[in-house]
Amino acid sequence: MKSIDNIKLNRRQLLALGLGTGSAFMLAACGGSNDQAAQNAAATEEPEGAKDEQEAPEIDKDAFDALLAKGPVAENADVSASAWAKKVKKAGTLRVGGVKTSTFFSLLDMEDNHYRGFDAGLFQLLARYITGDETKFELTEVTSDTRESVLEGDVVDAVFATYSITKERMEKIDFGGPYYTSQQSILVSKDNADIKSLDDLAGKNVAVQSGSTGPTIMEDLCPDAILQEYKTDPEARLALEQGRVEAYVIDNTMQMGAVARNPSKYKIVGDPFGPIDPYGIGLPKQTKGAVDFVNDFLTKIEKDGIWAELWQVSLGDRIGSTDVPEPPALGVFE
Repeated sequence: MKSIDNIKLNRRQLLALGLGTGSAFMLAACGGSNDQAAQNAAATEEPEGAKDEQEAPEIDKDAFDALLAKGPVAENADVSASAWAKKVKKAGTLRVGGVKTSTFFSLLDMEDNHYRGFDAGLFQLLARYITGDETKFELTEVTSDTRESVLEGDVVDAVFATYSITKERMEKIDFGGPYYTSQQSILVSKDNADIKSLDDLAGKNVAVQSGSTGPTIMEDLCPDAILQEYKTDPEARLALEQGRVEAYVIDNTMQMGAVARNPSKYKIVGDPFGPIDPYGIGLPKQTKGAVDFVNDFLTKIEKDGIWAELWQVSLGDRIGSTDVPEPPALGVFE
């Protein structure tokens, strides 16, 4: 198991850093109960002792915008072969379901009214791929409760919102991708030299967030850990800072954001563990040509190196890592 003192990440460790700042709304990267847990965490004011966090490093706007401008454009024949893409091109606008407050994945810049981040880059690149212009999109803000309904009701053409692919959701909608994955990870204090892996949590007091998948995963994989449940992410991290627990386990979505804002306080140790959580692009159910077209788009930007560049400017440069992950295999959801 590797120790990650400086946030050097392998492909399994690279997760959606989809955190809003302060008490703004966060859309969790996790499915099911984790979505609600993240909303609870976002809606709760941080306890005293957890308010000295820094803002995450800002994105390089010029580099991000330049990357969008060099994105590929689909051949007319490829668009015409997909009923879904043909409809979007005819309308002249890609209707996107997304978020505005995810610092690393889709954040609306109030100064220039531009969306930037990993998901934001993908949906703007897709808009360019279909229409020839990355600005030809309209965003409808979604929550974990509305992502399927906006697709079912033909309000949007696609949803980009660190959207976990689950069997339950696939009964209602289709997914392109996956384009990213996540797992659980272990957060400890920066000076902790004793905990280096999941095995080291046996007999230790470990914080987990109630309502997330963390408690169940820990009970299955490390039953000897002494779990302490907290309602919010800030409360769990405060317990870690105060020494009431020795480690904190939750989705890397939370952990990487915490380290990015507090590199002197925390570090992530060991390899990610537990079920792999794939993120997909939500698409209308059984719409001819939608999944194939979107997956062809993902394949192209991955081969062209644009996916890697987007990861670097949206995430890597901001968390101090040049270890670009490999994209997950398309069409593999488990």
